[in-house]
Amino acid sequence: MITRRFAIAAALAALAGPAAHAARSETIGYSPAAQKVLARARAAAGGAAWNRLRGWHETGRQGGLAYEAWLDPLRYGLRVETHEPAGLDVRGFNGPGDWRITPAGVVTGIDVTRVASDARTRAFFDVRGYFYPGRFDARGDYLGVKAWQGRSFEVVNVKPWGGEARELWFDRRTHLLARMVDRSGAKPVALQLSDYRAVGGVRVAFKITPEPDGGPAAFALEREIDSLDFRPADRTMFSLPRRTEP
Repeated sequence: MITRRFAIAAALAALAGPAAHAARSETIGYSPAAQKVLARARAAAGGAAWNRLRGWHETGRQGGLAYEAWLDPLRYGLRVETHEPAGLDVRGFNGPGDWRITPAGVVTGIDVTRVASDARTRAFFDVRGYFYPGRFDARGDYLGVKAWQGRSFEVVNVKPWGGEARELWFDRRTHLLARMVDRSGAKPVALQLSDYRAVGGVRVAFKITPEPDGGPAAFALEREIDSLDFRPADRTMFSLPRRTEP
């Protein structure tokens, strides 16, 4: 009976596999117009130097709290340690799933593939995954030229597979990313990126400021980087630590 059930399950999986792969493939890829905008932005922010990055490590303050973050520019990986009033809050994402260890020591984890999560979205956009169309599963569409506060921008909508989409507003004069807009919620949340600095051959915005009309929750996204380097991280730090027996 067990063998028969296994055979039936395997057959169903084989039939579903191509369809699932086709559905996923339909959601991946950048339009030619979007690629042109991103290529200009990449050149303005360091060009080929982005190919040399093997890690991403930053410290700073977000929402008024000190944090330290590690990301992987080669494939999905994120770890953020935030010093909250109650203690250290640790969140991670290794590609298949995200997890958290609260200041109280409570552990939560999701070890299921194809989970849409904030962690996947942050892991993609914080490491500038849109500069690597061949590395991360994402799609990008060109939304055209838009004006805002007397400035002109080329706007691309980028969505990592399994994550949330963001509008990327690139200044037409500098080609640097100046705004990022999240329209996934009931109210759009826009962030301004500024204070670009050269580190390791690339240019990165050290200041992210929410626009006032984003509401009180948007101010938790305010971030200022204090230090940034590109040391490769041990991949194990992106996964939930194994429990050790007492």
